[in-house]
Amino acid sequence: MSLSRRSVVLLAATAVLLAGGCGGQTNTGGTATGTTSAGKVTIEWWNISTTEPMKSFYAQKVKEYQTAHPNVTIKNVPIENEAFKAKLSTVTQSGKTPDVYTTWGGGVLKQQIDAGLVKDLSSEAATWIADFTPAALAAYQFDGKTYAVPQDIGMVGFWYNKTLFEKAGVTAPPATWTEFLDVVKKLKAAGLTPIALAGKEKWPGHYYWAYLAMRIAGLDALKQAAIDDDFNKPDFIAAGQKLKELADLQPFQKGFLGASYSTPDGQAALMGNGKTAMELMGQWAPTVEADAGKGLGDKLGFFPFPAVDGGKGSATDAFGGGGGYAVGVNAPAQAVDFLKFLSSKEIHAQAVQTGGIQPVLKGEENVVKDPNLAVVAKQLAGATGFQLYLDQAYPPAVGQEVNDSVAALIAGSKTPEQVTQAITETAKSE
Repeated sequence: MSLSRRSVVLLAATAVLLAGGCGGQTNTGGTATGTTSAGKVTIEWWNISTTEPMKSFYAQKVKEYQTAHPNVTIKNVPIENEAFKAKLSTVTQSGKTPDVYTTWGGGVLKQQIDAGLVKDLSSEAATWIADFTPAALAAYQFDGKTYAVPQDIGMVGFWYNKTLFEKAGVTAPPATWTEFLDVVKKLKAAGLTPIALAGKEKWPGHYYWAYLAMRIAGLDALKQAAIDDDFNKPDFIAAGQKLKELADLQPFQKGFLGASYSTPDGQAALMGNGKTAMELMGQWAPTVEADAGKGLGDKLGFFPFPAVDGGKGSATDAFGGGGGYAVGVNAPAQAVDFLKFLSSKEIHAQAVQTGGIQPVLKGEENVVKDPNLAVVAKQLAGATGFQLYLDQAYPPAVGQEVNDSVAALIAGSKTPEQVTQAITETAKSE
């Protein structure tokens, strides 16, 4: 992730994570704020930039900001995606937040806003928030107010190994689900592993069900289901049936149920080392593949999630999101100023040029150098509709159930009907 990422806030953390806690002072409202002493300010910044190029890029920018602001110390805390979500869930449940922290927006951020934990940036950052594109801001805006600033945006799609496709006799990326299943069969017949999947982490698996639901039921149906808390509908069951068709082909690597995403033996590394032909992942995939493995270079290609024959959704509707940063409600003013620095046209353009993130500022599109990321940017620019990751768009418990139930479907322990029933029951209980 992604930016990776993006996926549901978990409800429990390990003792190690708990020990990490949340830096800074705690005010009477229970929110962690930057520590101050004799004019000195310390800002704790939790982010998920644990891989290159963004890990080193942000470390350098922290040094530059501190040099220009000698009274400010930025405590840069990169945390792996899943560990971050667990740790943040723990501290927010106790009424705290870091001063600045990664957010994917949607229902998870809204819950934090409703708990009074997040600073409204609408007025304080009004002049420079106007530099962002409306699409990049959308996930962080509620009731006309802005509660976080974007740093990345993109979409999920299939990244594929051109060499392995050629070896299997696949001459073009599939445009329909039927064609996609045929590609999987050809890859298996050639003795290749079609798809890498981090089954242990669950969020990568939910991409399949979400996209199939989009293609079969359409975006409006997903939005309506979130309103009436009812996923027990034929089109959503059909999405599960289509995913079961794929799972029944056994397309994933051996041991996928225990595989992580960004570890040396995980999903991204399998792709980066040429061990599997495809992965369904967001715009950050090339950089994580290169960081966890060797990377495929010009052997890597991208194609959007296929259409489903007879589906109500458009093949040009995109699924994905981005990453942004929220500010704790009682964080010092310097926290907002630090985000202004990272979001300046000069600094953010430098970040985009690394290939680690995608444009979010107006007129920034021409900065993208990587040809694969340029393809993603073009696909996103032409999208007819956009759906945020379901485990971020929906309330945390609902998003968690989507991830858990879809993982169970892929593993063969739940039926498509049981998936929609479980999600519905959770939604109605919220």
